[in-house]
Amino acid sequence: MPLTTLLPGSAPAWGASFTADGVNFALAAPDATRVELCLFDDTGTTELQRIALPARTGPVWHGLLPGAGAGQVYGYRVHGPWAPTQGHRFNPAKLLLDPYAWEVVGRYDGSDLHWAHTPESARGVQQPDPRDNSATALKARVVSALPPASAGPKIDPAQRVLYELHVKGFTQLHPEVPLHLRGTYAGLAHPAAIAHLKALGITTVSVMPVAARADEERLQHLGLSNYWGYSPIAWSAPEPRYWSGTPGSSPRSEFRAMVDALHAAGLEVILDVVYNHTAETDEFGPLLSLRGIANATYYHLEPEDPARYINWTGCGNCVNLNHPIVLRTVMDSLRTWVQDFGVDGFRFDLAPVMARGTQEAGYRFQPHAPWLLAVAQDPVLRNRLMVVEPWDIGPGGYQLGAFPHGWLEWNDRFRDTQRSAWLRHSASRGALAHHLAGSADAFAHGQRAAHSSVNFVTAHDGFNLMDVVSYCERHNQANGEHNRDGHGHNLSVNHGVEGASDLPAVQEARARHRRTLLAATVLSLGTPMLLAGDELGHTQGGNNNAYCQDNATTWLRWDALAHHETAFWARAIALRRQLPALQASGWWRSSAESTGCGQVATWALPDGRTLQPADWDAPHGGAMAVARQAGTPDAVLLLLNPSPHEQVFCLPQGAWRVVLDSAVPELPSEGVPVVSTVITLQADSLMLLTW
Repeated sequence: MPLTTLLPGSAPAWGASFTADGVNFALAAPDATRVELCLFDDTGTTELQRIALPARTGPVWHGLLPGAGAGQVYGYRVHGPWAPTQGHRFNPAKLLLDPYAWEVVGRYDGSDLHWAHTPESARGVQQPDPRDNSATALKARVVSALPPASAGPKIDPAQRVLYELHVKGFTQLHPEVPLHLRGTYAGLAHPAAIAHLKALGITTVSVMPVAARADEERLQHLGLSNYWGYSPIAWSAPEPRYWSGTPGSSPRSEFRAMVDALHAAGLEVILDVVYNHTAETDEFGPLLSLRGIANATYYHLEPEDPARYINWTGCGNCVNLNHPIVLRTVMDSLRTWVQDFGVDGFRFDLAPVMARGTQEAGYRFQPHAPWLLAVAQDPVLRNRLMVVEPWDIGPGGYQLGAFPHGWLEWNDRFRDTQRSAWLRHSASRGALAHHLAGSADAFAHGQRAAHSSVNFVTAHDGFNLMDVVSYCERHNQANGEHNRDGHGHNLSVNHGVEGASDLPAVQEARARHRRTLLAATVLSLGTPMLLAGDELGHTQGGNNNAYCQDNATTWLRWDALAHHETAFWARAIALRRQLPALQASGWWRSSAESTGCGQVATWALPDGRTLQPADWDAPHGGAMAVARQAGTPDAVLLLLNPSPHEQVFCLPQGAWRVVLDSAVPELPSEGVPVVSTVITLQADSLMLLTW
């Protein structure tokens, strides 16, 4: 390859961008003293040239490579002081991945060759490692821009139903997806996969993280990987492990085609994104990208010891979105997923980290943090679906209800209350009713909508639905942490047998509890979220932290259809869609209120009497009924029996029809007319009636 001279280029567009004369490279590295662009062969194994970026504008180093085009593989070497105690970890012996990489070449192998410091200084005073790692370091590939993405379907927020899935796990064992497509973006786009989503009736697919990742060194040494994907290293590049390798495609084009296929089926797509930390972990982790480019800029460092990282994530580091360079990098990444790939919104992992203030502000959560304000004014992002996990592990990290108007929040209080009520009989009527009615204490303020609470009883993190009713204890030994990882407070039951059981009574009780928890989620006020595989009876063998299990533990077993309850799920979701009284169109209000929007909801004891304060506060709860829109053609009656005994209910006057009963797997499509003024509800079950 002939020696190349870089032209000055320009600073405005960061990353690698095309111009009429070649490719412009721009990297923000405010504390660097020199930045070298390293060019590689197509495989990314041989370094061909190393050229200093010739120009600098403010914090941005830049240069134009004449005649370059798509396919060029590159990385950076960034020079500057090795001064960990001052927050600087520059080491030009290590090749660094562009934070704006759109396609990643190679895979981090977990070796100490990628440490910034020498192995022998890992636990002492750290010294820079002089070994060159370019042959196996991660690189970026210059790629052509995708055409602008088309808009997705318009989903009524009052009818939205989320469905959280993993791209690989959803189809890896699907018998109707061609073998070479299983576990890939193309597999999720296959008609057989989409047919299941449509049969369920969900509206919105919440895809677990797919940004290119670097698996933790510890996991790799155990033969494991960060399967969930919460170890990102390239925020804007789809993970190549989920690419089918189909000729003529790329990870980018295949992910885009997947989104297009889901849109064509009328489904929204939101993407779980991880901007709160990176795969570089703590001060003993690898030097892969941001740490070697601008460590003191990108990360929150300990004020008293900048050689160490603040760790509100539990993953070793925290990204500092208070800095304009970091904020721009994240905002550009979000716009890339929308404009290039067509995603309809995002679910933000550990979102309070992204909205914490500066050291001067005590690092407290800021409702008007730069990131939140930036999204609010951004014309590309401000009308997208934004969902947050509203907690981190730092001080004051639990922020349920604190996010802006229009944003949705995962509601773990709903999860815990439902499990307490239906599985442990330990939630009061008041607590159960409160969360079924949208958790108003957290969300009915600041003109927030009734769909703000994302109601769920299971998610990727924790027991799935089969295991919630099959295990009292976590069984995480396979994770290599001596069963210490994962949550110990699961509010689960095993019905007398820990794990799988072929006893008919145990199987029936477990199935009834699964249907009840599902129905309570779908029929509550808010936005229901369901976990993929729960409808199939999938089990993880009691592993409630299967983040590193890329195997049959997490891959959905479609051959378990003898145990599946897809028809019940589909019926519950269809009823929510069909009956206005079940939709999150407004906050519930009592009949005594003369004004206000939303639905009228009246609560009663099984004998029809109005609940008194002592009835609400009974520590072990009890049966109750809630009528919505009573006296109108849209009236529905929900009977709840979170007790271990059957309960007789006196029905309000009218011609009622049972349309859903969690004690019964299937009902006639038209429901079952009620011919008496009383009805018996089985233990730990609920029933929905309409006029």
